[in-house]
Amino acid sequence: MRYVYFQYQNRPVLGVQVANGVKILGDESLASLLKRGVDLAQYGAEAQGEVIAVDEQSYLPVLTQPGKIICVGLNYADHTKESPYAQPDYPTVFPRFNSSLLAHNQPIILSKLSDTLDYEGELAVVLKSGGRYISKAQALSHVAGYALFNDASVREYQFLTPQWTVGKNFDDTGAFGPSLVTADELPAGAKGLLLQTRVNGEVVQSANTADMLFDVATLISTLSEAITLEAGDVIVTGTPSGVGFGMDPKRYLKAGDVVEVSVEQVGVLRNPVVAEK
Repeated sequence: MRYVYFQYQNRPVLGVQVANGVKILGDESLASLLKRGVDLAQYGAEAQGEVIAVDEQSYLPVLTQPGKIICVGLNYADHTKESPYAQPDYPTVFPRFNSSLLAHNQPIILSKLSDTLDYEGELAVVLKSGGRYISKAQALSHVAGYALFNDASVREYQFLTPQWTVGKNFDDTGAFGPSLVTADELPAGAKGLLLQTRVNGEVVQSANTADMLFDVATLISTLSEAITLEAGDVIVTGTPSGVGFGMDPKRYLKAGDVVEVSVEQVGVLRNPVVAEK
């Protein structure tokens, strides 16, 4: 089942993709369904609703106010090699804030403060339940589904301090969507899927989700040792090599660029880059 959240008749509505369009489920958000413990695959299949064509400019992030967005850095060895860091033996985590999120087809904003905006194509995990001390063996049972994420980063600000948080949280830099694909539609842990990023149609990142150093189950289990995870939390699992910062010369995003992040069987997340006014 593929859930989408979008504006329709001047209000946000939730829907699921069907063969001939999107079936409208109503005003209840995905976050609310997750908190109620709804079986998303069953709910989407059984619900009745009007089927419409969704305007490509009307998408919203699949979750607009996640309780937590936990991003993972340096989770692909080749990306670590192109960074100024040694490979850690424990997941490198940092927060994303809701104010940074934007939707499919909405513009990533190139800040007037810096010209070092960079792309990072990633797979995002959305939880349907949580807790503490989740075992690795049970971790995937807490996954509602998967979505795409572009962890666009202002490198100049990311590297101002040892903590990356500011450079990772400029407004309108965290593209999230376009849909949430329920876990039953993908391999366990979304493992073995091709992940690519394209800038203006050119492939700049290409890897397999099996290349993650810390897979989805490991991330959930490890994070839950310290942090109580909850339904609706999002884990953004890291980017592979090929970022603009790692190129020689460096290749940062500019106004007019179009960035596409894709994961096999999940979809394509597309965003133009627009200069801040």
